[in-house]
Amino acid sequence: MSKTPEQIASKILEDNMVGTMATIKENKPHTRYMTFFNDNFTLYTVTGDGTNKVEELSRNPYTHILIGYDGKGLGDEFLEIEGKVEISSDDSMREKVWNDVLKGWFSGPHDENMVILKVSPTKITLMNTKSNEPVHVNFG
Repeated sequence: MSKTPEQIASKILEDNMVGTMATIKENKPHTRYMTFFNDNFTLYTVTGDGTNKVEELSRNPYTHILIGYDGKGLGDEFLEIEGKVEISSDDSMREKVWNDVLKGWFSGPHDENMVILKVSPTKITLMNTKSNEPVHVNFG
């Protein structure tokens, strides 16, 4: 039995935490690798309050994320995610995404420099499926 696009997309997000996140810097695309935490297609990532991405997202809260390509070949499935970002320093969000990997950058979930970028998707597209046609994922 074949899997639905939603099941495939969910598996990609479960198996892949690192992806690229694009913002707009000086009217041009600016992309960097980020670590994402998935909660039912809402993505969370952690950064410092004074970073370029926070400044860029404060001016334009929209992002484009690529996640899932593992480099094994031309047919690797991955996701293109368009979304709107909310910048938050909410303690409950910080505690939700905190893990020991973040100790290299922050003292703990209550570090005042740590902010959470909550990415609410507006469009998710499953790329490189067996049909070779992009497939829109229903996430709402």
